[in-house]
Amino acid sequence: MKDNRISYHDSVRTVYKRIKEDGITNIWDRYEAQGMGGDPDRRCTFCQGGMRCDLCSNGPCRGDASKDKRGVCGITTDGMAMRMMLLRNVMGASTYQYHANQTIKTLRATAKGDTPFSIREEEKLRGFAGRLGLDSSGDVNEIALKFCDFVEADFTREYGKPSRIVEMLAPGERQELWKKIGIFPGGIQTEILRSTSSALTNVDGNYVSLALKAMKLGVAMAYQSQIVNEYCQDIIFGLPRPHDMRVDLGVLDPDYVNILPNGHEPFLGFAMVQLAREQKWQEKAKHAGAKGLRIIANIETGQEMIQRWEMDDVFYGFTGNWIMQEAVLASGCVDLFVADMNCSMPIDPIYSEKYKFRLIPVSDLVSFEGVSDRLDYIPEKAAKQAAKLLQMGIDNFKERRESVEPVTGLPVSEAVVGFSTESILEALGGKLDPLLDAIKNGTIRGVAGLVSCTTLRDSGQDCHSIEVAKELIKRDVLVLSMGCGNAAMQVGGLCSLQAKELAGPGLRSICEALGIPPVLSYGTCTDTGRIADLIAAVSAGLGGVPVPDLPVVATAPEYMEQKATIDAVFALAFGLYTHVNPVPTVTGAPNLVKLLTEDCKEVTGGILSVETDALKAVELMLEHIEEKRSKLGI
Repeated sequence: MKDNRISYHDSVRTVYKRIKEDGITNIWDRYEAQGMGGDPDRRCTFCQGGMRCDLCSNGPCRGDASKDKRGVCGITTDGMAMRMMLLRNVMGASTYQYHANQTIKTLRATAKGDTPFSIREEEKLRGFAGRLGLDSSGDVNEIALKFCDFVEADFTREYGKPSRIVEMLAPGERQELWKKIGIFPGGIQTEILRSTSSALTNVDGNYVSLALKAMKLGVAMAYQSQIVNEYCQDIIFGLPRPHDMRVDLGVLDPDYVNILPNGHEPFLGFAMVQLAREQKWQEKAKHAGAKGLRIIANIETGQEMIQRWEMDDVFYGFTGNWIMQEAVLASGCVDLFVADMNCSMPIDPIYSEKYKFRLIPVSDLVSFEGVSDRLDYIPEKAAKQAAKLLQMGIDNFKERRESVEPVTGLPVSEAVVGFSTESILEALGGKLDPLLDAIKNGTIRGVAGLVSCTTLRDSGQDCHSIEVAKELIKRDVLVLSMGCGNAAMQVGGLCSLQAKELAGPGLRSICEALGIPPVLSYGTCTDTGRIADLIAAVSAGLGGVPVPDLPVVATAPEYMEQKATIDAVFALAFGLYTHVNPVPTVTGAPNLVKLLTEDCKEVTGGILSVETDALKAVELMLEHIEEKRSKLGI
């Protein structure tokens, strides 16, 4: 695999050469090896079409809809494909909810004074508590504790009793629809239980029923897991506000102790930054022979951090998304890789041994073969745990620096990060009116939420995402980017002020007037719920326009894992035009394909587009946006 089939980014291609020279297994070669007949993208046709199942001992079974060839139990290919999709949705929703649970534990401990953190955004807490119907007057710590009690009770609300969080936050017209078609959820943990139980052999083989259960789970996940999680992280660590951030692999300087928090939970990452900014820790690093101690943001944990906290010489910059991980580790600049609950690769121990860095899991979910050291995050012990981690990195520096030749001269640039609903409102003078006016008068044709992972399927890392984003902004569509796709935009230069030159004339004029890039860095994959809340505000600002009638689209140009699948299903339940690439593993299930790509429009208003060509995909998105503009008379 060469050039753009490896990555959009020069930095990654450079380190890939070093990995190859060192003879180390890597994601690009492993991906190529999985291909059939010399084609890295060709896989088993039954698996790619979703026409297989191995859930019971009668399997693995293969299906064929054209011959009515079913599984041994009698399930159709439609049932097979949707059941596996539901199970992937369960995995994604469970992981989001795990993160939310950890955040609530952290907020509770913080309110009690038992963590190194504080409630930074008192008004956000009071406002959010008020939206949920809680008394938001009085002592802020007491409000936080009442809030924690309320959301934890809602997480486990029994089946048949509607979620109070969804009732308080979701648009009214969506709530009415969800009740009408039977997908208004109870507690997220109850919905996970019911979805998982439904996917057992000989329980629910009805693809329509399974699809509705997936949507119900998606609604619960977006409001209970995602919105609660992100808003509480805002409350503890601060609201995202626009600021510059160094990005790309050039942020790694081998002469510093470099500690990389990695995954999706930012708690110990923030705690380490707080400590590392103390002079005594910098002196410890210098005593070990380094120029100093730096915390380098990485993947989604890093994304959570850079959205909220500004860079300095300690919190120095951000590397990129998950496919870059082996390139990051092979740079020869890493002293400690702190692995929380997601996006740490099973291959990391091999890189740890070769490139002499410490690999420490800090979540009880994470485990590596051959790695026995761990430090599972406990909110009440966060300060002591952060200190231990800093010391591990410092202690590692001398061996790493003396035994590993680093890759130097890698590029570094700057991106504007830290956009949120609140900061967008601040940029607009406190009201959505300027944005709504720009949409109404056609200066901006529409808005796209780019909520994506990154994958090697059909293109190199980030290549497809950047191509889609460039085509959207060229057509005067404002892009809000989230997830690993957000890192693609940041490292790829689309979150810089200079990127306005790639935008159409209308969007460029908005960028110049407000001093913003054409792609707004809006957060992580967990921010899918946050953007749903923003869309609800746009709907209300336009006079209560139903969500499916808005000139808004969602796109996942390089979705990869299970969290992305539940995001997409929620987007369909929410009523959005939803583009995904690569093609999901359902093509062998014709009735399911029809349900998702055609019939869903009549059920929720959502539309699934699976166009693989970037230009054609954007043209279809623009057709949808222009159709909605015409319907609204704008």
